[in-house]
Amino acid sequence: MLSALQAYEMKVGITYDLRDDYLKEGYSYEETAEFDRADTIDAIDEALTALGHTTDRIGNVKQLVSRLCAGHKWDLVFNIAEGMHGVGREALVPALLDAYRIPYTFSDPFVLALTLHKGMTKSVIREAGLLTADFALVGSVDEADAVRLPYPLFAKPVAEGTGKGISNISRISSPEELRSICERLLEEFRQPVLVETYLPGREFTAGVVGTGREAQVIGIMEVLFRDKQDGEMIYSYHTKANYEEMIVYSVPEQEVIHSCSELALASWKVLGCRDGGRVDIRMDAQGLPNFIEVNPLAGLNPVHSDLPILCRLNGISFQNLVERILLSTLKRIS
Repeated sequence: MLSALQAYEMKVGITYDLRDDYLKEGYSYEETAEFDRADTIDAIDEALTALGHTTDRIGNVKQLVSRLCAGHKWDLVFNIAEGMHGVGREALVPALLDAYRIPYTFSDPFVLALTLHKGMTKSVIREAGLLTADFALVGSVDEADAVRLPYPLFAKPVAEGTGKGISNISRISSPEELRSICERLLEEFRQPVLVETYLPGREFTAGVVGTGREAQVIGIMEVLFRDKQDGEMIYSYHTKANYEEMIVYSVPEQEVIHSCSELALASWKVLGCRDGGRVDIRMDAQGLPNFIEVNPLAGLNPVHSDLPILCRLNGISFQNLVERILLSTLKRIS
């Protein structure tokens, strides 16, 4: 694979949101949770350079605008920019690159805007006949009183990632709890709350590489908690940030790998995701895998991000992961 990619020697720009830049502007650690550390950009740069390409670190959407206005061009952009504001924030960089006819890795603006909104994503998944928990969208505190789903429920912001807005109180047992948590989330995140039927079973994430008919699941990883003595544990922002102390990741049994892979791949194709990412899955009370959400711009820190961790568990190096993503991109743009 390495020699095949080296045959396409390119000038590759890298777009990203560097967490340190936003922290310097006064944003909090939780507000910047989805953004990248410097070592993530270093690792991607090194992987692309090892493939024989010339790299150019562009940065965030504002820095991209400046570079485009100055007339800069690239053969390809490796895009992991998440954006800061609005439900279309992940779509901004791809939309700009489309306008300038510059190809890029990962999904297009439509897919990134759709999948950031968890409610719209679940609507598409449900319409396709794939399993996902029943849900309602709550846009005001009064709307919480109108939810008619059986308890327990689970609530989270409709358009956040990295477990933001999720904690042990996200599992809801009564209308009073529902109203309280919706009020808190609406005030804090200024966006609708997704309220779902709680799924009590095992939790997994599936790594997917490729596009359309060439997409394939490269591994399934189970999320397990080291200590449940304090009650029901939730894969939240806090647990993700402290995964080394709180979480154990493992490869499940073959039967589970098969059923989760089928759901992940079907979901990936239905939503039109491209090149690489993750599908999160949780089992219901009957032990059937249910779609939770998709991450078409999955974190790529080689040590700490779920997709590279999943790859390591399945014998795939970070270098090889980047190769596979890039090869998928080159195939669809050639």
